[in-house]
Amino acid sequence: MSVTAAESHPDGTPRFDVVIIGGGVVGCAAARRFALAGAKVALVEKGTDILSGASKANSAILHTGFDAPAGSLELDLVKAGREEYLSLFGSMGLSLVETGALVCAWTPEEAGKLEGIAEHGRQNGISELRVTGAGAARDMVPGLSRQLCGAVEVLGEHVIDPWSAPLAYLTQAILMGAEVFRNCELLFGTYDGEWHLETSSGRMKAGAVINAAGLFADRVNVRLGIEADFEIRPRKGQFIVLDKAAARHVPKIVLPVPNEITKGIVICPTAFGNVLVGPTAEEQEDRDRATVETETLGMLKAHGEKLIPALRDMPITAVYAGLRPASEKKEYRVKDYPEKRAIVLGGIRSTGLSAALGLGAHALSLYEGFAGKTAHPNDVPSLTVPNLTETRERDWQRQDHGDIVCHCEMVTRREIEAALKSPLPPGDFGGLRRRTRAGMGRCQGFYCNSQLAEMTQGLFNAPLAVDGKDKP
Repeated sequence: MSVTAAESHPDGTPRFDVVIIGGGVVGCAAARRFALAGAKVALVEKGTDILSGASKANSAILHTGFDAPAGSLELDLVKAGREEYLSLFGSMGLSLVETGALVCAWTPEEAGKLEGIAEHGRQNGISELRVTGAGAARDMVPGLSRQLCGAVEVLGEHVIDPWSAPLAYLTQAILMGAEVFRNCELLFGTYDGEWHLETSSGRMKAGAVINAAGLFADRVNVRLGIEADFEIRPRKGQFIVLDKAAARHVPKIVLPVPNEITKGIVICPTAFGNVLVGPTAEEQEDRDRATVETETLGMLKAHGEKLIPALRDMPITAVYAGLRPASEKKEYRVKDYPEKRAIVLGGIRSTGLSAALGLGAHALSLYEGFAGKTAHPNDVPSLTVPNLTETRERDWQRQDHGDIVCHCEMVTRREIEAALKSPLPPGDFGGLRRRTRAGMGRCQGFYCNSQLAEMTQGLFNAPLAVDGKDKP
């Protein structure tokens, strides 16, 4: 997108009040919050589309914070983010599938921890939870294995569409004048009373910077000349996605008793009618690539079948892996640097989707602490994103829906064309999939990719198909 809406410095370099580095869910939420406050905002993302890093692969749970560290910033921001999401999701057309969750104990030793888990949740201010016996838990999820020893029911844990939410946040920011630069990597920055940022797409200036760079947040700190007081240690999570027929066996989120390292492997319904099993928790050095391994995927399938035997006959629709931006400490790495007018939102791991709106508001509060309040808050522009979930009417269910391009996910040509013409059109095929679900069903694009290639011809740097006429 162009930079003409921003103020220009006398030397012609575009200048913004705030430049946000990173187009994941946290960066998108921060852009919305600062735009609402009236700031001139730019978001820079080195990928070809937003959500191209850690935010593209998660379990899509809207957490309550029942298991967050007591008294932590993470707890406060998860609760604040959840509250704000619940206040706006209806008006923005976002999803909320009220599943609830069961923290399941599979051994007597784990069962002995259930009351402590419940009490911790109550101390965190989450009242809607209770310890229940194995029989009562199986009444709620009849397919649970007979090995179940007990559970904690958490009524407020739900699932949402993890991609439409950040897209809505950033689109709303764009409607208020925010600008988005994709294929734009921060190279370095210097501060002399204002920020001078050198990017792969050119120079820009800013009154303040926000580092929301996820898997690269520590390296961005170095490029900005900010102290490197934490280290990102990528943690890979592999998932399998079961066919929609599995959903009837998993009406609630099935959580394990967590350990010190990870929340563990979850069996989770999705807003799209599938079932997820995952993630794993595997430390690795590579920050760019998350591979899937046949042996691990087989383990996930066997794990799901062990806990819910009815899943044994369910086919796998898709597999994927993502990286979480863990650091050497468990807590969020959030800090402001008033002397440099910089804010770091780092180490945001598995609760980032839930805490994103809270993180945006917290970042604004930190900013106002050193820069003062913005003078002219914006009115909130109305915005309703297309529904991609199984919870409400889809475009294909309307009488005038026209052609259906993706029959697995029932995606219409009109939906795809609308995404391509939206204020923030997809920058690559992955972005198109996340905006429409085209190609994400049982056949994984086998039948619809040819039409998608035709519809997106000339729009993506990496096209879906290469013109055969150019081949020798």
